Amino acid sequence: MRSLLFVPGDSERKLEKGFASAVDVLLIDLEDSVAPQNKAPARTIAAAAIRDRRASANAAIYVRVNDLASGLIDDDLAVLMAAAPDGIMLPKAEGLADVERLSVKLRVLEAENGLEDGATRILPIVSETAAGVFAAATFGRGSSRLSAVTWGAEDLSAAIGARATRDQNGRYTELFRLARSFTLLAASAADTAAIDTVFVDFRDTAGLRAECAEAERDGFTGKMAIHPDQVAVINEVFTPSPEAVAEAHALVDAFAAAGNPGVVGIGGKMFDRPHLRRAERLLARAKTS
Repeated sequence: MRSLLFVPGDSERKLEKGFASAVDVLLIDLEDSVAPQNKAPARTIAAAAIRDRRASANAAIYVRVNDLASGLIDDDLAVLMAAAPDGIMLPKAEGLADVERLSVKLRVLEAENGLEDGATRILPIVSETAAGVFAAATFGRGSSRLSAVTWGAEDLSAAIGARATRDQNGRYTELFRLARSFTLLAASAADTAAIDTVFVDFRDTAGLRAECAEAERDGFTGKMAIHPDQVAVINEVFTPSPEAVAEAHALVDAFAAAGNPGVVGIGGKMFDRPHLRRAERLLARAKTS
């Protein structure tokens, strides 16, 4: 799950482009990119696209539904679950309790549609409200449906009244970096993947690459996109390099050869168990890239 591309659920043309891209996860959107009057037709268009393309699609297919407080989520799920998406993105999630509420709904709909219990994964956006940021620690209790956690800045800025999310140098301001950090910690506590938020200037390839590199450095394993042209850069940066894979293999092999001690020496440097765990995580990512 390196790249995740948002596509409006009411645009057949953009859905077609999304399915034609090399993205890992196609995020069919029924929330922010769909106007209120288009919600109903968007459900129908999205469900038809999933049915028509899921057998030939290389990407996993997720649907961003409307949030639990919107009054729209049950209608979204009633139509979309009949098409059996791989997962549901839950916006404005305020802790694991919201994931559990969604899980109950999914379990009923899976049974009604002849789907395996627990087959539908959940990807919550954990930072779009102040309560969501404060509740990030609750994800440590875990859920078998969690496929990852991610964050977003724009809804949080609207919720708190911030005029901008970035400073004059293009970096997130302190508040939004805090929400980003909480997302990483929530993912670690839940032992799941952390997905970085979108980079909205899709023409700025250099800026996207720099932000991807920073996110990968900090522990994110993927990034959301708003345009197909962003997918190649995201996939490239979040795919472990052959050199990194070779170094990780060497470290894992050295621990195994030494009988899995607390510390090993390689090339005059000492490596301990946290280094081993980091190498194992990188190799796991490389297998799914």
